[in-house]
Amino acid sequence: METGLENLKEMFQLEDRDIRTYSPLTLAYIGDGVYELVIRTILVKKGNCPVNQLHRRASSLVKAGAQSAMMEILEPMLTEEELAVYRRGRNAHSPTMAKHATMADYRRATGFEALMGYLYLKEDFSRIVELVRAGIPQEEL
Repeated sequence: METGLENLKEMFQLEDRDIRTYSPLTLAYIGDGVYELVIRTILVKKGNCPVNQLHRRASSLVKAGAQSAMMEILEPMLTEEELAVYRRGRNAHSPTMAKHATMADYRRATGFEALMGYLYLKEDFSRIVELVRAGIPQEEL
C-alpha cells in the first residue's frame, strides 16, 4: 500500500523535483494550507462543536501573529536545513501583506509557512506534527 504523497504522485503523474529549488513563496503557499489542515484536524478531533467556534479557534491559531509567536519557540529547535528554509521564507519579498499583522510578524509567518511546505513536500509529516505541538501550548488548542 502506498503512503504519503505516493498515491497522489502516481494518480496525477507528478514528477519528483528537488524541493530545494522551489521558491520560498511557493513553499509558503502550500505550507499555509498544510498548517491550516493540521490545525483544523486537531480542533475537529478534539470534539464536535459548532462550525463558527471551530473557525474562530482555527483563525486565532493560523493568523500571522500566532505563527510569528510560534517561531520564537521553534527557532532554537530547528535543524540547520530547516533554519535555512525558514530564513529563505522570512526574507522573501511578497507583493502582499496580511491586513492585521506587522511586517515583522508577516515575514516570520511566511518563513514558518515555507518551512511547513518544505516538510510536507519532503513528506516529513512527523516533524510537522512535532513542531506544531511544540509551538502551540496545549491549553490553546
